[in-house]
Amino acid sequence: MPLKSKQPRIVPLEPPFDAEAADVLERLGPPIQLFRVWARRPDLARGVASWGRYYFSTQSALTVRQRELVIHRTTARCGADYEWGVHVAAFAEKAGFDEAQLGSLAAGSPSDACWDAADRAVLTAVDELRATADLSDETWAHLVAASGEDGALDVLLVCGWYHAISFTVRALRLPLEPGTTRPDSP
Repeated sequence: MPLKSKQPRIVPLEPPFDAEAADVLERLGPPIQLFRVWARRPDLARGVASWGRYYFSTQSALTVRQRELVIHRTTARCGADYEWGVHVAAFAEKAGFDEAQLGSLAAGSPSDACWDAADRAVLTAVDELRATADLSDETWAHLVAASGEDGALDVLLVCGWYHAISFTVRALRLPLEPGTTRPDSP
């Protein structure tokens, strides 16, 4: 889904950063454009840093692969090219995704031959959440079998969180970070 404007609607902060912005950017991670937009509102950025980044990186019941299945699929389905590109660059290799899997995440199906049953359960849940904002009993059972109850709860939260991130990066019209790609060209 092409964006209408190529200019960001809120210009990310540029260096040199004041002390408060520098502090929140250090908490968030590499100073990518999205984080530099959030840093314009340090209280917002601190909240995101203290919950989202910390929780998803250190406390989640999901493996890196499961987490990235949810994020890659959600951002691709939402047309969030910016966030897709950031996650492919930062996590695709760590998650063990090959080219066929990246292509399937972008435009394929959970039933594609490149997925095992556990990956398929996570992807089916993401697609069903996106389509219906709910999960059937069958999808829930497969998801719990693949990730456990704690992992299934985290799938719901990560999927919802990355819908919000997708809405944000699309509405802000953030251009791709240098060295990243769109879902149609993993």
